[in-house]
Order: sequence, then structure tokens, then C-alpha cells
Amino acid sequence: MFDVLIVEDDPMVSHVNTKFLKKVPGFNLAGTAANLAEAREYVQKEKIDLILLDLFLPKENGIDFLKWLRSNEIHIDVILITADKRSESVLEAFRFGAVDYLIKPFTFERFKDAMQQYKERADSLLNSIFIEQDALDRYVLPGRAEDETDKPLEKGLSKYTFQRIWNHIVQNGEEYFTADEAAESLGMARVSVRKYLDVMEREGKLELLIEYGKVGRPQHKFKLKDF
Repeated sequence: MFDVLIVEDDPMVSHVNTKFLKKVPGFNLAGTAANLAEAREYVQKEKIDLILLDLFLPKENGIDFLKWLRSNEIHIDVILITADKRSESVLEAFRFGAVDYLIKPFTFERFKDAMQQYKERADSLLNSIFIEQDALDRYVLPGRAEDETDKPLEKGLSKYTFQRIWNHIVQNGEEYFTADEAAESLGMARVSVRKYLDVMEREGKLELLIEYGKVGRPQHKFKLKDF
């Protein structure tokens, strides 16, 4: 579970961001701050993994807070959430280590994508002593991962969700797994995951093993196909 601090001076926007955050599995709202003084106090007292940071604050700038974090070697990740569309602001944010930049107004889907991408990257690095280049490329060169989903998907299926499930399968090796196991790891509904696994199996990306027991329905297990 990743602990998140929201830094936003507008109570309505802070409320919306809080609602969005609570809809994404794997994250806990640790607190909110309406200005940078509150934010500085909070991060020095509490354990925070990720900050959702506004840029335009009363007489303050979120970039200054980002610089303060880095200069004090406070190891907290930051996603900028702002109406600032200036390219210089975007460049400066990434230069000082922001992991994403959301421009207001944004959809819940874009917010969810940012949070899930952050979680997958952090989980992968925190749970590994070493990481191979191809695994790292999925996060720093996302365009290369699109090769797996360049074909149109069936109606009702999301290209992003397909890629998320595919990345999870590749990352977790070559053992057989069930839709239930994948759904639990991904924080998704089993029925949804099963739809994508069936598509991957039909496309020849996964092997399907059907195990018949003495009672009940047969169990469907999937495995990354050897190429």
C-alpha cells in the first residue's frame, strides 16, 4: 500500500482528487495540505511514498517544493497536478524528478493510468534486487510496449488494461496461473481479467491448460507461451 499526500489549496479540487485516489487499489490517503508550509511539516513527520502536488498555490509554487524535497534528500515521488500548460514548467518538473504531469481538467481514466503506472513501476523495483533491460524498458520506453497491443481489440476492451495485464504476466515469469490469481495481484475483477486472458490465448500469446477435477468446473490455467 502506497501512502499519498495531496497538496492542493482548492478544497473542491482536493475533494475530487481524494475521490479519484480512493477508487484506485493499492493507495492510501495519508493526508492533505492546503499550502507548502503544511506539506513540509507533514513530510517531515509522516511516512509518505507519493505526493500529488499542485503548482499554483497562494504566493507559492509547487516546483519550489519539489526542489526543496530534492535539496533535502527527501525520497518521495511526486506527480504534478496543475493547470499550468507551459512547456518550461513541464520540463522543470521532470528535471527535478516528477514521475508524471497531469494537466487540469483531466479524466479519471488518465488519473488512474498515472497511479497504476506508478504502482507497477514501484512494485517492480522494490521487489527486485536486479532488473533486466527489457523489464525496465516497459516503464522508461512505453512506446515499445505498444507493439503487443497494435491490433484493434474487441469492443469493450481497453488497450491500456490489456497492456497492464500483459506486463504483469511477462514480469511474473513462466509458471501457470489462473484468472483468480492474476486478478488478485492486479487488484482487478476476475471476470474482467479472464476476458483479456482469453484474447491473449486466442492471439497465441498464452498457453491454456484445462485441469479436470473430480467435482466442480474444470480449472483454466494460463502460461506465457514460448516463442
